[in-house]
Amino acid sequence: MSLAVLYSRALNGMEAPLVTVEVHLANGLPQFNIVGLPETEVKESKDRVRAALLNARFEFPARRITVNLAPADLPKESGRFDLPIAIGILAATGQIPAEALKAYEFAGELALTGELRPIRGALAMTLKAHHDGRAFILPEANAPEAALVADANIRSARNLLDVCAHLAGRESLPQFSGSPAPTRRDASDFAEVKGQAQAKRALEVAAAGGHSVLMLGPPGTGKTMLASRFAGILPEMTDEEALEAAAVQSLSGGFRIENWKRRPYRAPHHTASGVALVGGGSNPRPGEISLAHHGVLFLDELVI
Repeated sequence: MSLAVLYSRALNGMEAPLVTVEVHLANGLPQFNIVGLPETEVKESKDRVRAALLNARFEFPARRITVNLAPADLPKESGRFDLPIAIGILAATGQIPAEALKAYEFAGELALTGELRPIRGALAMTLKAHHDGRAFILPEANAPEAALVADANIRSARNLLDVCAHLAGRESLPQFSGSPAPTRRDASDFAEVKGQAQAKRALEVAAAGGHSVLMLGPPGTGKTMLASRFAGILPEMTDEEALEAAAVQSLSGGFRIENWKRRPYRAPHHTASGVALVGGGSNPRPGEISLAHHGVLFLDELVI
């Protein structure tokens, strides 16, 4: 078989659209082309994939290789496509069976040794893969984050050989089923604030009603101290709120499993750019406003 088709995910703003990875082998001078609007990181996967396959003792075909990442009008970035490209080449050359590929989605950056390195956006991609009814194979370091999606079929792997052994039916990758670590107590407690009765009462009312607060006063009066402790008196996050907040943070690679169900606190510098605050860029990423979803956004030195 000279053609293999499998699935992965891209990140586009707050979404994780499906990417179909098509690998075709043809006769002719050895060549390796990746098409489908790849960024520089994706183009460089040619060298990582070649070295990983050879170091894992697989045969790298001396043929014309064309990898298409569809849809063609969706920008593709980061090294998460290394694993699906490598699996596609092995399936197209018959080194692993291709029948099981349609049941999985793949994402992971390959080291030259064949080890799998963690990627960002694992939670957002797992949400979409679970919705589409496919299992997700990803690096072992991303499994605890992806496991936050209830009932998702997650298969974590340490290296390329583990994935190939699973697809070949020799050694199955166990389904990862971890539970989030207990939410750690906030380092800053609202009860530590002495005095400031009026300001504390105003913040309590704002927390109960979900209001914004504008604090005015000279430096040193305790505005930052109160704001940094404000998240501690907010209601406990529901599972749905925690999943939404974690998915947004996962898109920027800033989510940590120990922060599960802990309301985010963001305090951008007053010189932060509009893109840093609102989000955007050539490859759109969430800004500080989005990263504070279901949490606290503290704008110090705000000019009104």
